[in-house]
Amino acid sequence: MYPALSILQSIGNRAREVLWIGGEGGMEADLVATRGIPFQSVPAAGVHGVGLSKLPGNIIKLVKGIVASQKILRQFKPDVLLFTGGFVAVPMALAGVKVNSLLYVPDIEPGLALRTLARYSDKIALTANESIRYFKSTKKLVVTGYPTREDFKVKTKEESRERLGLKNNLPVLLVIGGSKGAHLINEALLPNLPTLLQDYQVVHISGIADWQECQDLKTKMLPELSQNYHPYAYLHDEISDAFSSADLAISRAGASILGELPLVGLPAILVPYPFAWRYQKVNADYLVDQGAAIVVNNSELTAKLVPLVKQLFSEKSRLSSMSKAMASLATPKAASKLAELVCSLGSHPDGGRK
Repeated sequence: MYPALSILQSIGNRAREVLWIGGEGGMEADLVATRGIPFQSVPAAGVHGVGLSKLPGNIIKLVKGIVASQKILRQFKPDVLLFTGGFVAVPMALAGVKVNSLLYVPDIEPGLALRTLARYSDKIALTANESIRYFKSTKKLVVTGYPTREDFKVKTKEESRERLGLKNNLPVLLVIGGSKGAHLINEALLPNLPTLLQDYQVVHISGIADWQECQDLKTKMLPELSQNYHPYAYLHDEISDAFSSADLAISRAGASILGELPLVGLPAILVPYPFAWRYQKVNADYLVDQGAAIVVNNSELTAKLVPLVKQLFSEKSRLSSMSKAMASLATPKAASKLAELVCSLGSHPDGGRK
């Protein structure tokens, strides 16, 4: 969702009209509405790896989604389609084969839905060169980097720490699990907080589900520890302050880390989500290969968290090297590059088709 919003921000008033298509019952409808973007939903469901009991119903949803998408296309008459999602975009891609389209692949490894979308797209934008090997043909491919939002600004540590009420004399550890938090990371962090808070400040974005537990724990801490713990259910405008203020992050490895961590040069301990396909592991391994991060399996995090954090903070040259390696991967103009591709496809009838 956020890559698409970043691209739309960069397109600005060059688009006469925009319509956002999403899945039924998804969280994006409210988030898109708050930004004043018209939204319509279509039925959608995955068909790959689905059990036999759910497959017929999902196929029916897909067909209904194609029909709904055809109706939307007749009414809206778009000049270009932008795809950034998974199976939710498949009905529109199948219905809009005659409309110029751009597919953006946020993760290093594209999922099956994105590979399906690639067949119908005129251009395919990638976050990194490492993604090229997942495609048979390179004619449509262009590497743009990961598009970060306009409001995700790089700031000085001093400025960011002042905004978040942090001190400058203690290192800052950022723990973040994504927009919904990461319960398993929270479970590993909370028992280790008394030890960590003796030497470090912890900015903890917990997610809504575990927010109350974090608040309760903070109120029970000794004052000298409590003042170093800064839990948030979620951060909106201040999210770039959280990243800019930190010296080290502990994070899941969703696609956003490929843009946000490099933008601020923030080294990380990455904990790929263990109960999904391997996309997060591939993202994490990419940053490890660049010397910018360390990977820890979720099952080992509780035991390794404190020793690893202490080790990295004690090895200043290593942490500095990781920070420089992370910063070297930054692509601050990715959103504008993607916006130019969208506008180019929208203004050329052949969409670049040869």
